[in-house]
Amino acid sequence: MKLRIKGNSIRLRLGRSEVSRLNDGERIEESIRLAPEAGAKLTYGLEQAPDLERMTLRYRPTEFTILVPQKLVAVWAAGEQVGLYDSVDLGSGETLDLMVEKDFACLDVSDEENVDTFPNPIAGAVC
Repeated sequence: MKLRIKGNSIRLRLGRSEVSRLNDGERIEESIRLAPEAGAKLTYGLEQAPDLERMTLRYRPTEFTILVPQKLVAVWAAGEQVGLYDSVDLGSGETLDLMVEKDFACLDVSDEENVDTFPNPIAGAVC
């Protein structure tokens, strides 16, 4: 799972096996160590939630998890839809944009670097 943070937006990109595992009800999780100290890491995760109507974010110090409605995961995992998108109201006129997307193969890297990605829809297109 790849993480991209820009301003008030969080984007997660998942490979084929991660999408499949999420659809099967597994939690997808990664951590990044930020310093040599034992607790100096950030953990980010993705889970499906059967009782939700919209995507949301659960935050705890050193960890956040994007929660996606189960019914949305099933449709997204089985179809051509690229991603799931929503915004969380943070109050005071601010929002946090949440994006969960399928990770497509890069056209300018080796096949080895594209393992477990989805086929790029523009691969082979004539410009």
